[in-house]
Amino acid sequence: MKIILWATLTANGNYAQSSPEHPPKAEAQNDFVAQATAAGNFIIGRRTFEAAQASGGGDFGNLDIVVLSASGKEIPGVKVAHSPREALDYLREKGYAAALLSGGADLHNAFFAQGLVDEIIFNVAPVLEGKGLNLLLNQEHYQYKDVQLLECKSLGGGVVQLHYAVNIA
Repeated sequence: MKIILWATLTANGNYAQSSPEHPPKAEAQNDFVAQATAAGNFIIGRRTFEAAQASGGGDFGNLDIVVLSASGKEIPGVKVAHSPREALDYLREKGYAAALLSGGADLHNAFFAQGLVDEIIFNVAPVLEGKGLNLLLNQEHYQYKDVQLLECKSLGGGVVQLHYAVNIA
């Protein structure tokens, strides 16, 4: 199964932090919907999932949603997994060819720490933020990691998408 990390970054490289005053760029949101629909699923961290639900997050009724949560507390309508491997095993058993990692720096870092990311899609939004989270590389697996640019395109509204392959020889 191909594992694709999807994130929106600021122009200065931080994970974009949205708020009611600074909502996510529509172009990036539309791309997420397209990517999730193509995969048929997405994996999301609990805090990110709860924040999306609280802000009236989209209707993804036809998609398999897996919430990664250490607490294991059940959430109606979604699969709750305790680890990246459990989340991937669930999606493999359902026959998916790809898994989309959608939200939360902690979620992304957990998958990266275990070497479980094949591709990265970064949507770079035309904003600068003074604070933010970053993708961290596990020093055991990656001190320096070459990636291969697969595609670079404009999504409109100043949002640029960078698509990389990670697990290259």
